[in-house]
Amino acid sequence: MTRPLGVILAGGLATRMGGGDKALLTVGGQTLLHRVIDRLEPQVADMALNANGDAARFDAFGLPVLPDSIAGFPGPLAGVLAGLDWAAGQGAETIVTVAADTPFFPETLVAHLTETAQGMAHPLVLAATPRGTEKTKSMSRSGLIRHPTFGLWPVALRDDLRAAVQDGIKKVVIWTERHGGREAVFPTDAGDPFFNVNTPDDLNTAEALT
Repeated sequence: MTRPLGVILAGGLATRMGGGDKALLTVGGQTLLHRVIDRLEPQVADMALNANGDAARFDAFGLPVLPDSIAGFPGPLAGVLAGLDWAAGQGAETIVTVAADTPFFPETLVAHLTETAQGMAHPLVLAATPRGTEKTKSMSRSGLIRHPTFGLWPVALRDDLRAAVQDGIKKVVIWTERHGGREAVFPTDAGDPFFNVNTPDDLNTAEALT
């Protein structure tokens, strides 16, 4: 499998943070977005940012800014779709998505996702952690905690995903399970590697971890 492109998802509304761009909040003297870029860049062939609104506010980062192609903030699947459409234009076969508010995700993310996808006709893998991770997000039938904004996605299924989002599907795992998606399990011995900043308290926690 060729190296995937990377897409940073920053298209949410940040309601628990009072609105605005969580990605531009500062932790340890750097924005969350800078930290995510630095962690993702060595793992992918190229990068883009999924964000809505005025793209000029991200000019300093030097990334293509991809707005959702479906209106109404339908959730992370819309950001994944924007990334897949961009990747198709680049001639790429896959993308890896990461969340812009998760500054400590694994440096082995892409390698583990792609390894887990071996043998799949359409590589489709979500990151997961064992049960017991502090922030429960999406529990799989196997008892794993899935992290739906961290995944490997095939460009070949972008039209299927577009139809699903237009039909109102918002939950990532509904679509991934439909296509036999797998889970790449990451250890939590040193804490939740997918800890994300949703609230002011989370921001303080992230500051303490830097």
